Amino acid sequence: MAIANAVVPTSVGTLYTSTVTGTQLGNAITAIMICNTGGSSANLTLYAVPSGGSAIAGTMIVNALPVPAGETVSLDQEKLVLGSGDTIQGVSSVATTLTFTISTLPV
Repeated sequence: MAIANAVVPTSVGTLYTSTVTGTQLGNAITAIMICNTGGSSANLTLYAVPSGGSAIAGTMIVNALPVPAGETVSLDQEKLVLGSGDTIQGVSSVATTLTFTISTLPV
C-alpha cells in the first residue's frame, strides 16, 4: 500500500500519478481523503485522467463538492484502477486549504 499527499491548487493540477512496474497491471485506489485545514469552506473538483489526457468535463469525477472549514471528506465507496501514467487531478476554490491524501494498492 502506498500513500501520497498534495495541496489542492486553485488551478487544475496533478495530485497523483500512477506508476506501474514489473508485472503490475495498475494501482487500485482504496481511498481518497480531502481535509480542509482553512478557516472557510472550499469547493473541490476532481478528475480521473487517462495517460496523455486532459482534465475536462469528460474526465470529471467530483464537481464543486463543498468541503466545510475544519472538515474531512472521504471518498472510499467506489474503487478505481489506474494504469501507468493515469492521473488524479484537482482544483480548489480557495488557496492552500484543501489537502489531498490518496491510498493505493498495486494490482
